[in-house]
Formats: sequence, C-alpha cells, structure tokens
Amino acid sequence: MEHGIDISGHLARRLDPAEVARSTVIIGMAIEHVDTVVYEVPEVRSRAFTLKELVRLVEALPPAERGRQDPMYDRVEAAEALRRRGFAGNPHDLEIPDPLGMPFEAFRGVAGELDAWCSRLVDGLVGRTQGAATGSTGA
Repeated sequence: MEHGIDISGHLARRLDPAEVARSTVIIGMAIEHVDTVVYEVPEVRSRAFTLKELVRLVEALPPAERGRQDPMYDRVEAAEALRRRGFAGNPHDLEIPDPLGMPFEAFRGVAGELDAWCSRLVDGLVGRTQGAATGSTGA
C-alpha cells in the first residue's frame, strides 16, 4: 500500500464505450492507449490525450481561473484548440514508460513520475490547489 493507495480490490476491465463517450477527458500513459480508445470511440478524439501531452497543452494556456463553474471542460476544450493549431511541445516525449517486466524499483520510479505529472495536470486544469506543492519536475 505504497503512496497511501490500496489497489488490492482493483480489477482490470474492458473499455466501456458508453462510459468513455460520457467522459470529459480521456488520458492515457502512452499514445497506443489513446489510439485504442479513439479507435473504439471515435467521437472522443478531441478529448483524448496522453498525460504528458495534456499537461504541456494546459500549461501553455493562460492560468486557470479558480472557482469557475466547469473549468475542466473549458480547459480541455482550449487544450484541444491549441493542439489543432499545431502546438506540439516535445512530440518525442509524450509517454510515461510502462514498467511491466522491469524490477520493482522501476514501478516506484514510474509512480513518482505519474504523481508529478498528475499534480501538474490538476494545477493546469483547475488552478493551483490549496496546499499543493510548488515544485515542478522540469520535464
């Protein structure tokens, strides 16, 4: 139960196209994940990103306004508009590595990387949260 998260009850399940279609944003660790979702549910293409891609896009937007009714939807829409205009960030670094088959320390490293990117994502989508860390991964 590292990082205070108990996943002992977690079960993998197949993609539910209806659930995906209702989602505000779809985030994958790898381009392959995003491509699979878009192949299964093509109408979500404009809301599907890799984690790193979405973070870089929302960080390129003006800061999020805290307290707005539905800022995440607006930010995802603005990120997609920026992507359509050709903002690429670093197209060769859009994925979080998959530690499958690697030593346990690799899983810890990926967990730390995910934590940092997810914190940046929250800050970019809804504005800096109270008590949030002020550091950046520099990635």
